Amino acid sequence: MTLRDNYLILNDMSVIRSAGLRGFRATVAELGGDAEALATACGLPVAALDTDDLLVPDQAMAAALELAAHQLNCPDLGLRISKRQDLDMLGPLALAIRNSPSLADVLECSSRYLFLHARSLSLTLEPDPYGDRGVIALRYGVQPGMPTPIQGTDLGLAFVHRTVQRLVDDRYGLRSVELPYRPNAPIGTYEEFFGASVRVDRPSAALRVPSNLPNRPLTGGDENLHRLAMAFLAEQSGGADAAIEPKVRAAVQQLLGTAPPEIGTVAGLLTIHPRTLQRRLAAESTSFAAILDDVRRDAARRYLTTTDMPMGQVASLIGLSEQATFTRCARRWWGTTPTALRRDGAHGPTQRHNTWSGFHAQGATVAREGSPRV
Repeated sequence: MTLRDNYLILNDMSVIRSAGLRGFRATVAELGGDAEALATACGLPVAALDTDDLLVPDQAMAAALELAAHQLNCPDLGLRISKRQDLDMLGPLALAIRNSPSLADVLECSSRYLFLHARSLSLTLEPDPYGDRGVIALRYGVQPGMPTPIQGTDLGLAFVHRTVQRLVDDRYGLRSVELPYRPNAPIGTYEEFFGASVRVDRPSAALRVPSNLPNRPLTGGDENLHRLAMAFLAEQSGGADAAIEPKVRAAVQQLLGTAPPEIGTVAGLLTIHPRTLQRRLAAESTSFAAILDDVRRDAARRYLTTTDMPMGQVASLIGLSEQATFTRCARRWWGTTPTALRRDGAHGPTQRHNTWSGFHAQGATVAREGSPRV
């Protein structure tokens, strides 16, 4: 895929955070497959299998799920992967959800900010398609006019179902599951997973639930953390008057490893002219080059101290074409080489990364101090 192709995809916002692939590698390995080969065949960067914050084409992710299901003869692949996923994959939205006072607040913030995780997905409450009293539909899926991927929809609908179970109760009153296709897996497999009847070839994917379910209160939340997370989400999606530096930083973090983090690409993501972006950053006493360098430094340190990735792969993930360039940057950033930093740093077992973790820790500290500010 060329830089132009990447830019067009990103500019159309038809992208999803690579967190949506959590559990893919382990599930494919369990079935005897090669997750990296499947990802490569569908145009996904291999790094997307092990990190949360890459922006990847949602159609490529859907294709990888479909290809894996076909090659591994596993028609319920999406359901299986969902068992390895949890709320943390949603980043700051997860913190807002966990600390919401009621399920209605969960649904409200999810429908408002789900686009930060995946531009093409939506989650809405709608009247019951059959007109039954006391029942509403929790509709999930891609936007109208887009093809409905079977495995991707299975995975997303199962994730919503398991999230409601965790927040409220395993038996939350699910009436039926509506699928907009006829799956290859036996219907009994779906009914065993969801614990409810499953109807196929319906107009849209949905969970039919009791109409009073959104009124169910949630316990154990922290009001300060909820406000903090909501403020952060609003900042990431704020209007023209909001500070531009956090948006540029977030865009650069997501572009690293996916497409060259150039100012033109970032400006396209933020729907403003590159020169306007430069002027606004200058007014905030910073520059695109400074932000890019800062994000690269933080990402490089994280990869070096928490993974065993080869140096060349780390260099590629932070948008550097050569390992030698990475070494020069490391000497400028830390006064040492990448190898020395890895050797002397807090090196541990390879784990999946999420750039949200630093904010999460900061948020918890701020909340304990009683301030909702981001």
